[in-house]
Amino acid sequence: MSLAVSTSQRGYQQSEFAAFDSTMDAIYDPLGNSNSEIDESEVDLLSVSWNQDYGCFAAGTNHGFRIYNCDPFKETFRRDLKSGGFGLIEMLFRSNILALVGGKGNTQYPPNKVIIWDDHQSRCIGEFSFRSDVRAVKLRRDRIVVVLEHKIYVYNFTDLKLLHQIETLSNPRGLCCLSHQVNTSVLACPGLRRGQVRVEHFGLNMTKLINAHDSRIACLTMTMDGLLLATASTKGTLIRIFNTMDGTRLQEVRRGVDRADIYGISLSPNVQWLAVSSDKGTVHIFSLRVRVISEDPSTQSTPSRTSSLTYQNSSSSLDVLISPSAAGANPGSSLSFMKGVLPKYFSSEWSFARFHLPECTHYMSAFGSQNTVIIVGMDGSFYRCIFDPVNGGEMVQHEYVRFLKSDLKSR
Repeated sequence: MSLAVSTSQRGYQQSEFAAFDSTMDAIYDPLGNSNSEIDESEVDLLSVSWNQDYGCFAAGTNHGFRIYNCDPFKETFRRDLKSGGFGLIEMLFRSNILALVGGKGNTQYPPNKVIIWDDHQSRCIGEFSFRSDVRAVKLRRDRIVVVLEHKIYVYNFTDLKLLHQIETLSNPRGLCCLSHQVNTSVLACPGLRRGQVRVEHFGLNMTKLINAHDSRIACLTMTMDGLLLATASTKGTLIRIFNTMDGTRLQEVRRGVDRADIYGISLSPNVQWLAVSSDKGTVHIFSLRVRVISEDPSTQSTPSRTSSLTYQNSSSSLDVLISPSAAGANPGSSLSFMKGVLPKYFSSEWSFARFHLPECTHYMSAFGSQNTVIIVGMDGSFYRCIFDPVNGGEMVQHEYVRFLKSDLKSR
């Protein structure tokens, strides 16, 4: 797979988007005709994606992109273009750095090119071109990861130098996730076998292959430190949680019995809850029995020689942190006491809380503050729901916003 990489000037400065809210119209933009008058009735949603801490999300449209803050919900920034839109938008936390991949109708930036855009300087600071369409882009403060259908490229952020190439099974969804703590550098993606997940611990120079499912991987996510991995297969009935260091399966929960297309999996920051969204129109919340001892945040800003050793020690102790019974435990079958005799279905852990949505579109969910779940739909809908952390059950809708009217379900 041949590729071309170009960059204008090395280095960049990260700033908050909020600092530019009132000045966007005055900034010159080589993207072309930025913030020109666009008829809202002609705007279609092509993609939505969270930033790394789920505090914002980016919406790619057929006429540019928009950035939304989740709490409180508001549009914080937009770029409306006449030259076409973007099928993929990847934020770097709340900074001015974005990775952009053109949509099918973009005459200037095709879907096989990645643009690293610095909106503070209103210029492109790097470009990557490939022979096939880009399926996903993932960013860390020190890495750029580009996902193609059969290969993943990992680049250094400061000089765009290629560091790693990873072969994968056919990956049309662009499945890939990264850790985001300073002292860990972990990447998870599909392996070369059906149902297999490959975990790269770059800081430890270690690769772990996890046989997660019998069917192909449909969705995966990790904790911010990369210690825990949650996966679902194309069957869509079971979600499994693994220790990424040794591949141990720590917990298994059941979304349902019928097949489902899993759209997204997310883990709460305290690793107490897991959320799953699917084409069945329900967001399920599960209680996790895994407890992770977090490190002092003050030590994460200055990585040292001992950081990888600390990481290895903390991850290897995950097994003893599995609580057999916790408040807000997932319900199970009344026949679960016959585990090992009856089929596996009867010993499954079912969802602790749930929220029902129209089955007409693709939704992604994440955790907000104080037992809230935020949900964004490809129909341009935003929901904020509250769940009872003790009794579970049906979640209560707290907020609903239609931020964009769109008839498209996906890119």
